[in-house]
Amino acid sequence: MNYYRLLYKCNKATGFLAESVETGKLFMVIAVNTRLLIPDKLDGIAWFTRETLHRITRNHPEHQFLFLFDRPYSEEFIYSSNIQPVFVSPPARHPFLWYYWFEHAVKRTLEKYKPDLFLSPDGFLSLSSNVLSLPVIHDINFFHRPEDLPFLVRRYYNKFFPLYAKKACRIITVSDFSRQDISKSFKINPDKIDVVFNGSNPFYSPLTPEEKKISKQTYAEGKDYFVFIGHLHPRKNVANLLLAFNEFKKAFSSDMKLLIVGDTWFKTKGLKNILSRMDFRDDVIFYGKQEPAAMHQILGGATALTYVSYFEGFGIPILEAMYCNTPVITSNKTSMPEVAGEAAILVDPGSVDSIKNAMLSISQNPDQQRQLIVKGQKQREKFSWDKTAEKVWISIEKCMEERP
Repeated sequence: MNYYRLLYKCNKATGFLAESVETGKLFMVIAVNTRLLIPDKLDGIAWFTRETLHRITRNHPEHQFLFLFDRPYSEEFIYSSNIQPVFVSPPARHPFLWYYWFEHAVKRTLEKYKPDLFLSPDGFLSLSSNVLSLPVIHDINFFHRPEDLPFLVRRYYNKFFPLYAKKACRIITVSDFSRQDISKSFKINPDKIDVVFNGSNPFYSPLTPEEKKISKQTYAEGKDYFVFIGHLHPRKNVANLLLAFNEFKKAFSSDMKLLIVGDTWFKTKGLKNILSRMDFRDDVIFYGKQEPAAMHQILGGATALTYVSYFEGFGIPILEAMYCNTPVITSNKTSMPEVAGEAAILVDPGSVDSIKNAMLSISQNPDQQRQLIVKGQKQREKFSWDKTAEKVWISIEKCMEERP
């Protein structure tokens, strides 16, 4: 048993302060994969990383944290004095470089610093390292929908993530759906998997009537609008959303717009073909990726979020919409009913009519909108980054306690 683990067990048993009076050493050294923390480029997993680490490092000053960056880091991610940033080259943004970074560069770094635990918020581990490892596997969409990903990416994910799951001391995931899915698909004991829900970023909050009016003028030519937020990725089902919006406009005489907010990604040619055939192409507005302040304004001013993915491990925009008091239309598949609860209209993502009918219902029924907002205010209380960070820490403690 190493020194840090011995001190950690003593601390758990006695409640003493975390620092050893005799040596000044800390109870645990925790290395963290922070390669996704890049200024102005935070996606869903990066926000999970940022918000949980910000809280964990400050809540546990008795422990030392090594943040492993794959490029020069920003001081904005060094949240407290118990963090030591470590630059581990080269930047890992391609399957070949993923392999080199985790199996060679990270391995050497872990051998040098000898941490008690390696925490990986994006799920990647170093199989060649013998350090106790705790990955966050948000979902395994690549296992069910490999065709949605570039060839090398899907090959890498499907080869290595089952191995990561088996190597892990425990696994964190973000919904009970993903817990069951990982357990069944990778043949992992479900007792080894901890569910840790996502939170909502604090800048998402309801807009005033005047702010909603400004949002409509700024982003939707002064009109009411539906909004989709996310990558233009096949599993996000933007194709059926566009078709459903076109049918909605045919069935209901209105000047409503559809805002699509997010980066283009892989296999988007089909969307261009659909757009070219739409009768109401001019009522669809693409905005690309937006800054957080703009995202807040766009989501807060919408008549409804239309988030009808085929597959999600969680679906953070659903929660963000609830915090903005924006009604939600989402899918009845995978994790989305779990996150939405009773605070959304659930649709079949494979049915254009199902999506269209939900749009018709919510746009013509103010009472339904109000009811969904009230239910969303209740449902959102189940989720917060404070709760997320607390449960991640509990998983860390379980790893330490269960280690032979």
